[in-house]
Amino acid sequence: MIEVRRLVKRFGLKTVLRGVDFHVEQGEFVALLGPNGAGKTTFLRILASLARPTLGEVRINGYLLPQQAAAVRQRLGVVSHLPLLYGDLTAEENLRFYGRLYGLDGLDGRVSELLARVGLAERRRDLVRTFSRGMQQRLAIGRALIHQPDVLLLDEPHTGLDQDACEMLDTILRDVAAQGQTVVMTSHDLARAEDLATRFDVLSRGVIVASAAAQALPPEGLLSFYRQALRAPAQKGAA
Repeated sequence: MIEVRRLVKRFGLKTVLRGVDFHVEQGEFVALLGPNGAGKTTFLRILASLARPTLGEVRINGYLLPQQAAAVRQRLGVVSHLPLLYGDLTAEENLRFYGRLYGLDGLDGRVSELLARVGLAERRRDLVRTFSRGMQQRLAIGRALIHQPDVLLLDEPHTGLDQDACEMLDTILRDVAAQGQTVVMTSHDLARAEDLATRFDVLSRGVIVASAAAQALPPEGLLSFYRQALRAPAQKGAA
């Protein structure tokens, strides 16, 4: 489903990703963990075809990035730090707009379903610029799901959400995973990641320093695994 080999990303003289190898099977829910500045957002932007790799190979569902980015985008849902919504459109107009971009017909039922799932049915006709940060984030999740993507990429999706909205998002993510969709999520909330994901990868100093399935975590849990991973020597990647 996702195959990354020897991925390098440089910004000028600064190397952010130093030879990342990353493989995800269909239906896996991977939590990508790491300290600030580790390169998690850059990595997700490359997977989302929003940034170009300097070196290496990236394939999603068999399609090569960036050469086949249009085909990849049809199969991706992305939630980033920016909600990517239009403030002068209503909530339902935003979802209809994105649905049409994906060539979807008969959107009435799908839009109503998603607005209900993200708790915005009663605000469907309100302009998005009147929404709080948390409400915009919830609508962005609906936007990412409008076309029922094969792969969902989420960069700190719980940011800006209150406790009720976080629990609502967790329910949505469990439903997505139960339907066999692939999820890659960055998070600093280890407890929430441990509750949701089936695999945990730690990105540090530009490389994946550790990876473990949920059932292979130590008895002490994800926090212990994460701390051990950050203490491990950095693997030598591409320079």
